[in-house]
Amino acid sequence: MKKLKLLSASLIFIYLILLIPEPKPDEIKVAEGTQFIWNRDSLWHSLEDSFVKAQTIGCIKLNNQIGKNLKDFSNLLSYIEKVNLKPNDRIFDSLLKIVFQSAPLIGAFPDSAMQFIELNNQLRQIVKEKSRYWNPNELTSRNTLYKLIYGSRAAVEEIILQSNKNETPNLTNQNEENSVTPSTTFLGVKIHSGDILLSRGGAPTSALISRGSDYPGNFSHVALVYVDPKTNVASIIEAHIEVGVAIATLEDYMRDKKLRVLVLRLRSDLPEILADPMLPHKAATASLNRALDEHIPYDFEMDFKNPDKLFCSEVASSEYRRLGINLWMGKSTISSTGTAKLLAGFGVKYFETQEPSDLEYDPQLSVVAEWRDSETLYKDHVDNAVVDAILEWSEAGNEISIDWYMLPIFRAIKLYSVLLNQFNEAGPIPEGMSATSALRHEAFKTFHNSIKKVVLDKADKFKLQYGYTPPYWRLLEFARNDIQSYRKK
Repeated sequence: MKKLKLLSASLIFIYLILLIPEPKPDEIKVAEGTQFIWNRDSLWHSLEDSFVKAQTIGCIKLNNQIGKNLKDFSNLLSYIEKVNLKPNDRIFDSLLKIVFQSAPLIGAFPDSAMQFIELNNQLRQIVKEKSRYWNPNELTSRNTLYKLIYGSRAAVEEIILQSNKNETPNLTNQNEENSVTPSTTFLGVKIHSGDILLSRGGAPTSALISRGSDYPGNFSHVALVYVDPKTNVASIIEAHIEVGVAIATLEDYMRDKKLRVLVLRLRSDLPEILADPMLPHKAATASLNRALDEHIPYDFEMDFKNPDKLFCSEVASSEYRRLGINLWMGKSTISSTGTAKLLAGFGVKYFETQEPSDLEYDPQLSVVAEWRDSETLYKDHVDNAVVDAILEWSEAGNEISIDWYMLPIFRAIKLYSVLLNQFNEAGPIPEGMSATSALRHEAFKTFHNSIKKVVLDKADKFKLQYGYTPPYWRLLEFARNDIQSYRKK
């Protein structure tokens, strides 16, 4: 009995010791930047009204209006392609206006969906070409690029979600940028050694990475392609929080849930590529060899200037930088205190960094192709809406509650993970992530999933009542309403 009491007392003592919180982190210093806010709720609801009204218009009349809009869209693109324009030119507002005017009509009558998607592909290509002569860190330049490229994609995806999946293919080709490096085929696209893959994962934290910056986007992960010149077999070099930098086959890359993939390639007319067309392959080769030769831990701090640890964006940028090409010409910033505080809880310390979504706007890169899984695109939108609501809620000074009594258990799990790491095996808590951060991470996932469940339930009821899939702004409203009720509990 005495031994049992002693054991119990010892366990309680150890539990209390493990319950001692970590020292408070350094003061969070957000980046100097400006958070982009659409602030256009009235516009979004007017687009939904247009969609509902279009469903009642006769096919001939509606088809005529769509045809006129698409002709105006095409003419605008042709004009913009031929002239030199500054980012504040009003014609870009006209371009975005015709995109938003056309989208709800095509959502109601999707026969012209592919023509609309193709025009939006051209829009992105033309606008990126124009942006080569803009200052990538100037506010007007960034806002114009973001509104046109992100806004046009949002319009396309609302159409996809209202259409039958057979009406819009998963893959849309963009621009076959020339390359002489070794190549192979991936998702029906010819990809080259040195190409960069932007993707979006299916986890709540993937949505947080996509949305948690001054310019909320659609991508959470960056990977670099290496193609063997003898076998034409591709290897994907990427950084995962669980294992650090790793090498995957194309099959393994896609087996890890992907909701979307964007293929990017360095422009063939860049001075560095003209001087050495094999430069992308050299960058990929160097990245592959380093991953084979050494263990590179994951960089939770998101410090792109530290080459000893790498997060996913750095896998692409580090070797290209060594060869003279600086990716992310427009710097990524997180200036929101609420967002920074949430990310800091997971170990992030640097809030001027390299966000995956922002790489799409780099004028040095051409978009070769975009692949979207139409069956899971809706999940992407729901996760984004939930995260956007959480970030707004966090900015208002709220915090996700943590079950601190679980900290000793997480510390024991962390110790087990450290032991596994010594044998080059991944543990339940990733290398470089503290037990406290892991506990916060679990709390975030639980919080996200609880709101998501309510949003999906409300979305199902909405569709049953109105006969169409709720658009993104409706999903955001559902999430906002639920998180406010959570605040009152």
